[in-house]
Amino acid sequence: MLINNENLFLIVLALIWIIGAVLQDLRRREVDNLWNFSLIGFALAYRLSFSVFGGNYWFFINGIIGFLIFLILGNLFYYLRVFAGGDAKLLIALGTILPFSYNWIVNFKIFGLFILLFLLTGSVYVLLWSFVLVIRNWNKFFKKYSILFKKYWKMFFGGLIFFILWLIIGIVFNDLSLVLIGFVIILFPILFVFARTVEESCMIKALSPSKVTEGDWLYRDLLIRGKRIKASWDGVSKKELELISKSNKKILIKQGIPFTPGFLFGFIFLLVLLWKFSFIFN
Repeated sequence: MLINNENLFLIVLALIWIIGAVLQDLRRREVDNLWNFSLIGFALAYRLSFSVFGGNYWFFINGIIGFLIFLILGNLFYYLRVFAGGDAKLLIALGTILPFSYNWIVNFKIFGLFILLFLLTGSVYVLLWSFVLVIRNWNKFFKKYSILFKKYWKMFFGGLIFFILWLIIGIVFNDLSLVLIGFVIILFPILFVFARTVEESCMIKALSPSKVTEGDWLYRDLLIRGKRIKASWDGVSKKELELISKSNKKILIKQGIPFTPGFLFGFIFLLVLLWKFSFIFN
C-alpha cells in the first residue's frame, strides 16, 4: 500500500503547497520561488528525520533521487517552452514527494502516470479556460480570427488537401486509423489559428510601467531611451525592470493561462489511482 503512514505527511504537504501555488498563480500569474523551494526543504527534512528515527536512510535517498530526476525533467520542460519558470520549479519540488516506494520500477510508474495525468487534465483545463476567454472577448476574438485566417489560408488549404488524400487512402485500404489521422491533420490548422487568436485577442494587456513585474512576458521588443529590451521566454529581468520604470508609455504584456491547476488535478487523480488500483503498482 503506497498511501501509508510513511507517505501520508508527504501527500498532505504536497496538496497544501500545490493549492498555495494555484492561488498565487491565479491571483498574480506567478508562483514565488521561495514557495517552491520551501516544499523541497520541508519534504527532504521530513524524509531525513523519518530515516534517522527509522534507521533506513533509503527513504531520504529516494527523495534526493526523485529531486534529481525531476530537476532534469523540469529543465527539459522549461527549455522546450512547455512550462514557465514557476511551473518547472513546482514540478522539480514534487520530485521530492513522488517516490512513494522503495522499488524504483514502481516509482517510475508513478512518475510517468503523474506526468501523463497532469498534462492531460491540464490540457483540458487550458482548453476550457480558452473558451471562457473567447466568450468574454468574443468581438475581439472574431475580428482577430478573421485576420489570422486570411494570413494562414495556405495552411488551411494544405490541411484540406492532406485530409482529402488521407480520407481516400483510408477508404481504399478500408483502414479507419488512416481516416482518423486525416481528421487530426485538418484539425491542426484550426487549433493553431484558434490558439494564436486567443493569445493575440484575449491575453495581451497594456500595463503602466509601475505595474510590470519581474518575469512578465513582453508582447514585443521595447525601445526605451535608445536601449532595446527583447521579448523573451525568460521574461523581464530586474535590470530591464529598472529601465521599463523610466518609460512614460503603456507596456504590452502577454499573460499566459495559469497552468498550476493542472498539477492539482493530476496529483488528485494520481492519489485516487494509487488508492483504488494499487495492484497496478505491484
